Amino acid sequence: MKQVVQNYKSGELAVLDVPVPGCKPGGVLVRSAYSLISTGTELMKVSEAGMSMLGKARSRPDQVAKVMQSVATNGVPATYRKVMGKLDSYTPLGYSLCGIVEQVGAGVDDVKVGDLVACAGNEHALHAELNWVPKNLYSPVPDGLAPRHAAFGTVGSIALQGVRQGEPQLGESALVIGLGLIGQLVAQLLTAAGVRVVGVDPDPSRCALAESLGAAATGDPASAAVESAVAELTGGYGVDQVYLAAGGASNQPVELAARLCRDRGRVVDIGKCRLDLPWNAYYEKELDVRFSRSYGPGRYDPEYELEGRDYPIGYVRWTERRNLACFLDLVARGRVDVEPLISHVADFDDAVDTYQRLKDGELKAVAVLFRYADQPAESPAEIPAPRVAVPAVSARPRTARAVPSPVRVAFVGAGNYATSMLLPHLSERDGVELATVVTTTALSAANAQRKFGFAEATTDLDAVLGDTSIDAVFVVTRHSSHAELTRQALLAGKSVFVEKPLALTEDELADVLAAVEESGNDRLQVGFNRRFAPLLHEAKGRFGVRTGPASLRYLVNAGRLQQGSWYLQQGTEGSRFAGEGGHFIDTASWLLDSDPVSVYATAPAGNEDLQVVVGYPDGSTATISYVTTGAPGYPKETLDLVADGKVLRFDDFVRASVYGRKRWVSSRLPKTRDKGQNAELAAFIRAVRTGGPMPVPLESLVATTAATLAVRTGLASGAPVTLAGSR
Repeated sequence: MKQVVQNYKSGELAVLDVPVPGCKPGGVLVRSAYSLISTGTELMKVSEAGMSMLGKARSRPDQVAKVMQSVATNGVPATYRKVMGKLDSYTPLGYSLCGIVEQVGAGVDDVKVGDLVACAGNEHALHAELNWVPKNLYSPVPDGLAPRHAAFGTVGSIALQGVRQGEPQLGESALVIGLGLIGQLVAQLLTAAGVRVVGVDPDPSRCALAESLGAAATGDPASAAVESAVAELTGGYGVDQVYLAAGGASNQPVELAARLCRDRGRVVDIGKCRLDLPWNAYYEKELDVRFSRSYGPGRYDPEYELEGRDYPIGYVRWTERRNLACFLDLVARGRVDVEPLISHVADFDDAVDTYQRLKDGELKAVAVLFRYADQPAESPAEIPAPRVAVPAVSARPRTARAVPSPVRVAFVGAGNYATSMLLPHLSERDGVELATVVTTTALSAANAQRKFGFAEATTDLDAVLGDTSIDAVFVVTRHSSHAELTRQALLAGKSVFVEKPLALTEDELADVLAAVEESGNDRLQVGFNRRFAPLLHEAKGRFGVRTGPASLRYLVNAGRLQQGSWYLQQGTEGSRFAGEGGHFIDTASWLLDSDPVSVYATAPAGNEDLQVVVGYPDGSTATISYVTTGAPGYPKETLDLVADGKVLRFDDFVRASVYGRKRWVSSRLPKTRDKGQNAELAAFIRAVRTGGPMPVPLESLVATTAATLAVRTGLASGAPVTLAGSR
């Protein structure tokens, strides 16, 4: 049979032909169907094996201590021969699999030949075609549970034991530091137990995955968003438990745990991270530090694991085997979903190449499975392509009426954007009356009234929505309130201008459209101002009508946010791209004269940079590079549109050019970067006053919003997302 092995001295990985293990009493011989690579533990071993002897010694000081003890006892020559002999040997990899019972040993009566079982143990659930597994290290797989999902059993048991050590209670809150495979499972288990979870990881794609699977909020450990989310969820007290599921040499996890845990909270170490506990922080809060030992009680006890001596359930409720059975049951009942965690499935024969790709960083994965012979490859039906629904605009709009001049306007929100980008244009525009400003604090309303001449200032939104003399409502609040305020204003019969984003979730978008359908009021505009920028308008006109598919590249040098910015509160306000990505998708769609039909998103590990590829019906593509790691002095927005032998170049609302049979370059540098707000407001006010069509069709606003939301889905799945219902 074949088995994956590694030489710890040389680092060599190989798939060797080795003898089939015998079926001893007290266990079963299992033919592997799927085995799971632990992208944490196993890759650490693989990386260590590739180090120099000095590097190996530094990474394993515990083993160095044993060597020194042996030198003292047996002398240098004997110890050297012993150590080198051990290093220069093949060792196995793997400890979590699912397979079919091929032979049953004496004393086993709970399974039979042909049964599907999940197996555990770094000596018994190896990456090998056949394994002998003792009784307490396997569990029958529940009916209906796919073998590829049952292969997660051991890793799931590790996560489950860690959660048990935290003793979570219904309604508590928890912080999970590290959103790799174990951290993702811990977060799901806590959510299933009624605990509100905040996840921490520097990889935005892992954060997005955790949120899609139930985490209340996630963020980078260095960002203020995590602290804000914890404060909001806990009323400022801090989380009840912290689960350390991270690895590495940084002491940041234990320091973050102390900072965000409540007084007398619990900190559970599941991973293998540095544990230099800051004494004052842990002492002052009297934090309870606990360790979680692998799969649960019975681990490392040879009488339990090898001889099959179970612990009485009245004394030890959750053993290794009971944890394994419990996790399989949770997955079978849909309380834990492991399918989204599967980044890659490789044939067992490609094991060495798969490990190498993981080690080199070419294959970025949360979970990787080996598929053994006779296991069918997944069909598209087994792994459905991710889809995001684009809700149909099914309302029968009421006939829009013209309104007598001036158009009476109410503002909901008077923050920095409203007071710097919108109100200066409106306050100087003929035919507009700034009737009422609504804010949550009385002083901000009074300031806006004084600066821009609002007739009234209030904190009472209902009074404004009930005022029949108000023609249009501007929603310029924080992102999390946009959809609900828009919904209320539409139901009140107002024309609505809402700053981007229109919605942060598919449900919010559906609620807005339900309000349109219920009221018959489709008088809605989202603040996608770039399509109104005069210079970009001129450049599009110079480019002319397009006949063939286009390629558009859009670089957004977004830069880093200042600490304390509410944009960092991703748990409540959505990601940065969810907040402003609609700008760039809308601009691309306007330039390409169609709505998106697909989205593919990817993000480099360790930062917030995004690459988003948007597909269009005629085969055109728009690649949006949204980056935070660029030079501050470089222009924020640059784009190139290529089609029909022509190129449109646009440089940050300062200069534009078109290359074709003739070359056109904008004549002079503008005094300011006009990003289209003034023209956008003029178009909106004109539509309200005349009763004419809104500046952007509602179908386009919905399609852009759905495409923006699809970025999060795409990051979580690692696959292109189809925008279902797109035209």
